[in-house]
Amino acid sequence: MMSKFSKKENRKARHLRVRKKLSGTPDKPRLNMYKSNANIYAQIIDDVNGVTLVSASTLDKELKGENVGANIESAKKVGALVAKRALEKGIEKVVFDRSGYIYHGKVKELAESAREAGLKF
Repeated sequence: MMSKFSKKENRKARHLRVRKKLSGTPDKPRLNMYKSNANIYAQIIDDVNGVTLVSASTLDKELKGENVGANIESAKKVGALVAKRALEKGIEKVVFDRSGYIYHGKVKELAESAREAGLKF
């Protein structure tokens, strides 16, 4: 059966459905990710205060010289970078928000590299 909504609208609906239950606190902020066709972005957000604590993306200066884009290798680098910055700010535990994407490919690699770098979720 074909959906009457686009893939993007379906993803947004999944994201909103998950966000009703998932929230970041000052003790355990939310690790949110977004992927476009060209780049990958990750943020650690405190939803109680409405503040972004840490962010990383393929557009950062630290990754700019390397061959980056919206691929699996870039997702690994962004995950490691956001985890490194979070640990520097004293954030160890987070809640992972996959933004309605399937936990597969780029999403999975970003999460696993963040775990390997020291974040717990």
